[in-house]
Amino acid sequence: MLTSLSIKNYALIEKLSIDFSKGFSIITGETGAGKSILLGALGLVLGKRADLNSLKNKDEKCIVEAGFQIEKYNLRSFFDENDIDFEEQTIIRREILPNGKSRAFINDSPVSLQQVSELGAFLIDVHSQHQTLEITESKYQFDMIDALSNQQNNVADFYSKLQTLKSFESDLEQHKLSLQSQLKEQDYTTFLYNELVASDLKIGIQEELEEELSKLSNVELIREQLEKAIALSDNEQFGILQNLKEVKNLIFKISAISQHYAQIHERLDSVQIEFKDILDEMNILSDAVVFEPEQLESINSKLQLIYSLQKKHQVQTIEELLEIKNSLEVKVDSVAALESEISQLEEKISALKNELRSIAQNIRKNRLANIPKLESQLVDVLKLLGMPNAQIKIELEETIAFNNFGQDAIQFLFSANKGSDLGTLKKVASGGEMSRLMLAVKAVLSNYSQLPTILFDEIDTGVSGEIADKMGEIMKEMSKNMQVFAITHLPQIAAKGDEHFKVYKTSVNDATQTQIELLNSENRIIEIAQMLSGSSVSDSAINHAKALLN
Repeated sequence: MLTSLSIKNYALIEKLSIDFSKGFSIITGETGAGKSILLGALGLVLGKRADLNSLKNKDEKCIVEAGFQIEKYNLRSFFDENDIDFEEQTIIRREILPNGKSRAFINDSPVSLQQVSELGAFLIDVHSQHQTLEITESKYQFDMIDALSNQQNNVADFYSKLQTLKSFESDLEQHKLSLQSQLKEQDYTTFLYNELVASDLKIGIQEELEEELSKLSNVELIREQLEKAIALSDNEQFGILQNLKEVKNLIFKISAISQHYAQIHERLDSVQIEFKDILDEMNILSDAVVFEPEQLESINSKLQLIYSLQKKHQVQTIEELLEIKNSLEVKVDSVAALESEISQLEEKISALKNELRSIAQNIRKNRLANIPKLESQLVDVLKLLGMPNAQIKIELEETIAFNNFGQDAIQFLFSANKGSDLGTLKKVASGGEMSRLMLAVKAVLSNYSQLPTILFDEIDTGVSGEIADKMGEIMKEMSKNMQVFAITHLPQIAAKGDEHFKVYKTSVNDATQTQIELLNSENRIIEIAQMLSGSSVSDSAINHAKALLN
């Protein structure tokens, strides 16, 4: 429950602090006194967006702080999940800095606005006038039935799984589009890949083939030059080898005279041996030089294939072609992998749809079981609110498609008068009837909800007299299960409160300020009398006010 609220430098409020107790609290004040300012400040600590214009003094920061007693509401898991210190007396604080930046704290731990908003949803329901129209929306109607059926967790589980399904279906659609795109190119990609595989490319093969081609293309020249070289080297009278032997023998004759001549002789001996090896190798190469037209044609064909592939793929080397081959292999394999992923996703989607159908059927079963109870309880409350002939019928239609609430569509039909046809709320309910119907809903749900606090902002719009008195009694009854606030202009409702706060304006140093105070018994009588008769309070108004309070 809300235990305290302090506000500094917000709108017309320079500084105020007020404590609240459990039960039924009334807030009154003239139009324009600042009740909406209080709601705006409370909205800040519940996660609403901040506005720099809300600062009273633009050079100072605005601080709004609210205390909540939460030990009975099973909220420890929220604090654990968000890594926030749990305190039975929890403090939520919002700060708006002069530069426009906003900060939020829960028990002095910095938090995000989303975290504040999530916690606030567990703590207080602020029902403003425009929110009465929410009762005409499917979401609110489903939430109402599911709260009565105590199956919010089932619906939340369904919604979570539905989001997973949507994610899977989105992934499947993307996979199929990708597959469709790849299949358009698949034949050509496979052809290119197979062509490179068939070419049996290896690093260095191009250089080897080009060298072999060069040799086969110059057989006559090679043979001619080798034969001339052999002839010059191996002629018995004038050949290089014969002359080398004679030179070596000449130096041998003087090798004993000096070490230098001996070394020259050894070197000549080595040259002779090396030259003899060279001559032998030239003979072998000369014998091997044979013109082979078939081999020439084969090598030329292989090289032309390589040149053609390089031109096709716009590269210069075998290494680059091999990289392209690997890339094409990945693309070819990716189609099979993509088809496998699509198959797996389709299986997951099918299984998840079956699970969702099962959950939706269970949700629908529980709704159908509790709808008569809700219809009956709402009609009973509406009778107390001066609508003895009110009729309510809630219709569920099973849908094929999933929605956020299961596989149901809902129709909330209403008739306020005897003999009138049932119709949708938007079409047949007046403003006053909507207010009473919303109060009836809140009254019924207060018996099933664990929400600690509810604040009604002029829910009495469009009613007066005896109906207002009944509304007050219903809110008073609700306060047995939860903390209830009512902002009202009706004395009949104001008189039902356990505490009564008055919002008013005052002038301080030529500046208008909004204040709030807890009224004592005497001032409360005067306030209610003024609500009855205006600023000029008569004795009869005072007596009437006392009668209402008693």
